[in-house]
Amino acid sequence: MTALAWLIVAAALGLGLVAGAVLGRRVRRAGGRASDPTTQTLDPPRRRRADADVPDLGELLHRTFRQSGSGLAVVAANGDVLLHNARAERLGAVTAGRLDPRAWAACQRVLGGESRLEVDLSPLERAPRGPVAVQAIVRALGEGYTLVEALDTSEVARLEATRRDFVANVSHELKTPVGAVALLAEALLDTLDGLEPPDGSDGSDVAEVRRFGEKILRESNRMGSLVSELIALSRLTGAERLPELAAVDVDDIVGEALARSRNSAESGAVEITADPASGLVVDGDRSLLVTALTNLVENAIAYSPADSSVSVTRRAVDGSVEIAVTDRGIGIAPEHQKRVFERFFRVDPARSRATGGTGLGLAIVKHVCANHGGEVRLWSRPGTGSTFTMRLPTRISARQTDPATPDAEAGTTTAAPDPAAAGRAGG
Repeated sequence: MTALAWLIVAAALGLGLVAGAVLGRRVRRAGGRASDPTTQTLDPPRRRRADADVPDLGELLHRTFRQSGSGLAVVAANGDVLLHNARAERLGAVTAGRLDPRAWAACQRVLGGESRLEVDLSPLERAPRGPVAVQAIVRALGEGYTLVEALDTSEVARLEATRRDFVANVSHELKTPVGAVALLAEALLDTLDGLEPPDGSDGSDVAEVRRFGEKILRESNRMGSLVSELIALSRLTGAERLPELAAVDVDDIVGEALARSRNSAESGAVEITADPASGLVVDGDRSLLVTALTNLVENAIAYSPADSSVSVTRRAVDGSVEIAVTDRGIGIAPEHQKRVFERFFRVDPARSRATGGTGLGLAIVKHVCANHGGEVRLWSRPGTGSTFTMRLPTRISARQTDPATPDAEAGTTTAAPDPAAAGRAGG
């Protein structure tokens, strides 16, 4: 079947309206003389000449295809571009008659059974002119054909970059005064330690000043944490260029994250356990991975009751490394599980304020995993506890298989737990 024939079939429903309109026009010209529309095929030559300016269906379809504001390309099962418009070339979806390899990879997945995919076709090298960001939607047309629709999203990308830059710049500016407030509060409390109550005073005034000073210190430290996490999140979402990835020892990541969380565990009377060293290695940025795992451990501690335990396990699965953090806390209701990775989302706002959480920790974990070509998974049951699992590609030189890289905004999934893995994570 040719491309034109396929498109005519695919658009038959819409083009039937055009044909109906033309037919209705002829019926009106006939003055309603024939009640059966099929009699209109016998128009005299004069009528046919009057309608000679009406284009045929194929021409209408070509006009629509050429004048579309989107870049359109029809692709065969062997990768040949059967039909495309000039907009598809301007957006880079088609170059010299060949489809962009990223779009072709998406077409193959659609041909394999997926009905619709989104793919980033942004230019790999910045050109002085042309689009900055291009997103494409790949759909199945049936019978081995796919349709690639490319859209220029440069303006959206520019606005998003402006927003990220604003958040990053404001956060950097806030960091200095917030730190100064915390230092002043500490100095005030240190001064009160050696201060004697004035004559005739029972010391209540000093106690009141101390109470307010401790509140100032606590809230300034909390605000400092919020500013630091905003800076980290803006960095992860593109405001700053990420460092080059290098070989990182998973055991070192676990060790440092546990060390950072030790004070919180002791304060909450929560025991942290970890499985034996694994010797696993991933490609990544050590600082970011430690931050992400620390956030998961701190979150598990915050939502665990006293005298309970939090366990950390690691294992290799299908060319990836999984680091799981399991708590035996209150758990997360199913309706909240897909939202816990959103910025500032809180299942229980009152409890989050009491624990000093910023609402950004899990969002940072999601973006760290996505920027490393991985994902974070959640299993939870109310009243039983939760398991958060960071899944990261193993070191390139050690990979046996090449895992598919998930989409960055789709890097969070809620999956049913592996009973064996849950048992190991549970210690």
